[in-house]
Amino acid sequence: MTVGIVVASHSARIAEGIVELAGQMAQDVAIIAAGGTDDGRVGTSFDLIESAVARAQSGDGVAVFTDLGSAVMTAETVLEMLDEDAGEVRLVDAPIVEGCVAAAVAAAGGAALGEVVAAGESAWRRDGDASPDPGQDSSSGTAAERAADALPAAASPDASARVTIVNEQGLHARPAAQLVAAAAKFEAEITIGGADADSLLRIISLGASQGQEIEVTATGRDADQAVRELAELISSGFGEA
Repeated sequence: MTVGIVVASHSARIAEGIVELAGQMAQDVAIIAAGGTDDGRVGTSFDLIESAVARAQSGDGVAVFTDLGSAVMTAETVLEMLDEDAGEVRLVDAPIVEGCVAAAVAAAGGAALGEVVAAGESAWRRDGDASPDPGQDSSSGTAAERAADALPAAASPDASARVTIVNEQGLHARPAAQLVAAAAKFEAEITIGGADADSLLRIISLGASQGQEIEVTATGRDADQAVRELAELISSGFGEA
């Protein structure tokens, strides 16, 4: 049982496309499309969103993603009208594509509703984070270097390894999702190329290409095992090489 996800868009095709994309990385998560109107036109439907929420609800909660203003209003109305026994449902303030994908990966890893919502909302922060310092040229350096620079100074990790990306297409969405899911099994705090291993979008934004070497670090009780398994996963090519 996992947190369910609803994709409420003005377009049925957009909603179905997002469900297809997110489903590639979170096959065991209920991701339900609620796009368009009841008669197939562009718009939103109270009944379609309400039905999607019911279908997505497994008892662990539902995260609802929307695109434009009236979809937000319709979804808010649905949430207001839900029965008390409908379970917890949250409307997520996030970019509908990136947010839904990040949330789906978090849900697939067994995250609770609050964590799934937070994963979706993290999509607003492409490289991690915070605004650059005044006068600093944020365009300089690679995404990996910018992510590393954004991290606060910390003690040396308990374990680390440098590993080369062997995938022809680099560290794209699907292998990045596998990394996030694998990292979620450990208690250690893990970074990959300077990016937090619990953030799918930060890892994708590294833009790590074939032949590039990245560092996996971990701090915590199971740090050695975490680094070893993640390094092996990267070296294996995630089944693509």
